[in-house]
Amino acid sequence: MGTTTGRRGNDGKSNTRVGRFGHRPGGAVGDSVVIRGRPYGVWGGSSFSSSGTGKSSSPPPVLKNAEDLAAFIKERVSNVLVMVGAGISTPSGIPDFRSPGTGLYDNLQKYNLPYPEAIFDIDYFMTDPRPFYTLAQDLYPGINYSPNTTHHFLHLLHLQHKLQIIYTQNIDGLERLAGIPEDKVMEAHGTFTRASCTRCGRRHDGQRVKQAIVDGDVPVWCDEPKCKGKVKPDIVFFGENLPSEFWDYHHHYLPFTDLLLVMGTSLQVYPFAGIAEAVSTHTPRVLINRTPAGTIGSRPGDLHLTGDIINNINTLVEALGWQDKLRHIQQQQQHTNKTKENEE
Repeated sequence: MGTTTGRRGNDGKSNTRVGRFGHRPGGAVGDSVVIRGRPYGVWGGSSFSSSGTGKSSSPPPVLKNAEDLAAFIKERVSNVLVMVGAGISTPSGIPDFRSPGTGLYDNLQKYNLPYPEAIFDIDYFMTDPRPFYTLAQDLYPGINYSPNTTHHFLHLLHLQHKLQIIYTQNIDGLERLAGIPEDKVMEAHGTFTRASCTRCGRRHDGQRVKQAIVDGDVPVWCDEPKCKGKVKPDIVFFGENLPSEFWDYHHHYLPFTDLLLVMGTSLQVYPFAGIAEAVSTHTPRVLINRTPAGTIGSRPGDLHLTGDIINNINTLVEALGWQDKLRHIQQQQQHTNKTKENEE
């Protein structure tokens, strides 16, 4: 599979298998199945542990509002681990998956699917790839949507040498389009920038596959002699593996994380949501989301900023004194968009 190549995680584990056609536990793109109790499918089903991680054994600071958070970021933080979901991209016009009436899964009737999630099911794709190829024409990064204030803020965190890594559930690629370096983004549910054969695993030029899909020249077939399997972008379908690099957080990042920042996700899908539970109890966890999510709020160092995500980001940027820096990034994005429009 396109998402199974690459090195194994530092824990030595192979990639985690997610659900099959007709059996759809959490883990693939668009999934929001709530798995109660122990996290699903993590290291053989074992629960996460927050012991042994974190830089300090001292109690976490008490953060009561955006001003406290800003002071903490400026004075004490150099490694922010960020977790993001669909909620950071809805201001860009991208629908989430399950909001009643407006979510992606509520607007797939024209494809005559047996159930909405089938459009991202690898077994269904092998039977009939046309629904996914058609939907992908709108989903490809940079065609219909642009980064918003939240993405620009994440880029600013990087420029201020505060960003450790972004773990994103999104497949829209807006983090990259915002200018955040590729090595600072872990696309947990895969990416449109690469493509692979579903039969032999051969890598294919992502841009060529994109153009074929946008032009309606589908199915896209593997050019490996004697294979002729179907080619798709390397986004994680139900029935495929998470990228092996997903597991690097436990050894590569969490021991050095100063702050966990969670935005636009309900933290209902494991193993992604387990990252927030694996963070040391000495590390502050901050949630910027309309509603509560996961276990954030259960520890002394937790902070939940409710309400509109863009308003919260603007408040935080003001408290940080980064308004001019953010404005400069936004102006650069506008210039990039205009240049792209002129080229088209």
